[in-house]
Amino acid sequence: MHRIILLFTFLFISLVVQATGGRFEFTPAARAAYDKVTSLRLEEARAELELIKTNDPENLIAYHIENYIDLFTIFINEDEQEFDRLEKNKSRRLDKIRSGDKNSPYYLYTQAEIKLQWALVRLKFGEYITALMEIKSAYKQLEKNEKKFPAFVPNKKSLSIMHAMIGTVPDNYRWGVKFLSGMDGTIEQGLGEMKEVLEYASNNDFIFEQEAMVMHAFLMLHLNNKDAEAWNLISESKLNPQESSLACFALANLAMRTGRNDEAIRILEQRPKNAAYHPFHYLDYMLGLAKLHRLDSDADVYIQKFLNNFRGKNYIKEAYQKLAWNEIVRDNPEAYHKYMKACKANGHTTVESDKTANKEAKLGVAPNKILLKARLLFDGGYYQKAYDLLQPLSNDDFTSIKTKLEHHYRLGRITHNMKRHDEAIKYYSTTIDKGARQSYFYACNSALQLGKMYEGLEQYSAAKKFYKKCLSLSPDEYKNGLHQQAKAGLNRLRKK
Repeated sequence: MHRIILLFTFLFISLVVQATGGRFEFTPAARAAYDKVTSLRLEEARAELELIKTNDPENLIAYHIENYIDLFTIFINEDEQEFDRLEKNKSRRLDKIRSGDKNSPYYLYTQAEIKLQWALVRLKFGEYITALMEIKSAYKQLEKNEKKFPAFVPNKKSLSIMHAMIGTVPDNYRWGVKFLSGMDGTIEQGLGEMKEVLEYASNNDFIFEQEAMVMHAFLMLHLNNKDAEAWNLISESKLNPQESSLACFALANLAMRTGRNDEAIRILEQRPKNAAYHPFHYLDYMLGLAKLHRLDSDADVYIQKFLNNFRGKNYIKEAYQKLAWNEIVRDNPEAYHKYMKACKANGHTTVESDKTANKEAKLGVAPNKILLKARLLFDGGYYQKAYDLLQPLSNDDFTSIKTKLEHHYRLGRITHNMKRHDEAIKYYSTTIDKGARQSYFYACNSALQLGKMYEGLEQYSAAKKFYKKCLSLSPDEYKNGLHQQAKAGLNRLRKK
């Protein structure tokens, strides 16, 4: 009799769950799991999610949080077999979520987020068509959700990123994007929406606040030409690099990209190191690179540590190139060629930096030591040191077309960041005049930087002229990144 009662109780519960559908709720347990995932304490998060599935099986938000684990695991490890093994989780999670409450604003939102996350992973492995279809589907679901729940802030967080990225597409191509995918947006729209999200987060309990903060900072840096504002935003946030590997990555990345190299080293040296955190070997590479920018003698230790432990496909060639550069700085030209031979033999040429490293390895010509040191110091934000190294030299002290061009270019970049605009304009202009017909990136980036400079000075006609000049040049290196920035600049100035 007892067994019959238990059976009927189980059937009754099953029928209730089936009739009502699962719910979406960030309970304290779900919040704790999300916090652990975004700190890269992935095994702890996985265990907590299993408890939620057991103790609170109707709460389908667990499957949304669980997808972050796959996203970070695949993105950090870059293991193609792991990608193939975990990919089946996408359909399983979407099926679970589709069984949930259709009247919840999380119903469409979580489906769209899972699709967007897998699209990002696919882009990592070159599955561009499938990724585009997932992005298109996610966009439609977010747009539909926005109409149903206009006050639902997480939806706006995701749409803002998509609107801003679509805004980098030039006007004459945007109709094609809209025709093929139904997506539309502008940089201003995306940044405005993200600002609304952060304003909401400052006055309300918003679980995605830190996620939105990081996204906004990177948008400001890459699409809005506002380096200082991007750094101020993220450095004043609640991100704690000592308790979160992802926070460490985001803060150190922004610090390095805004000329705060000493700060980046401090952040990276404080990163979490105990076994509870998922291994993030790229942080070792970042620390080695930051130390190389400062010309520290132990830079190679951290770059080599990355190469010894990382099993992914990207940044391997670049890492060997940086080891080779370290040998040039240390006056060991023979060791330079040893590492560049390893650069040719190892890694892949998927990302731009690996392509550039591989090209240098194939050429077999070592960089000029003075120019290389100036470049490294500049990349670290040590502008005065770089200027003092180059300024005493005449362009005649350099013999090849490449080194002569690079001398002008480096001085342009350095004086630009020192806000010595008249000098920078002279050096950039000379680089463009002498380098426009060359395959090097110096002229193309000089045009881009002049566009940014004139935009900052509110001389918008001149800024547009040089952004267009950048787009007219087609260097062998960094073309895609430089052109994307120029397109973003022109889009910012559409109404100027």
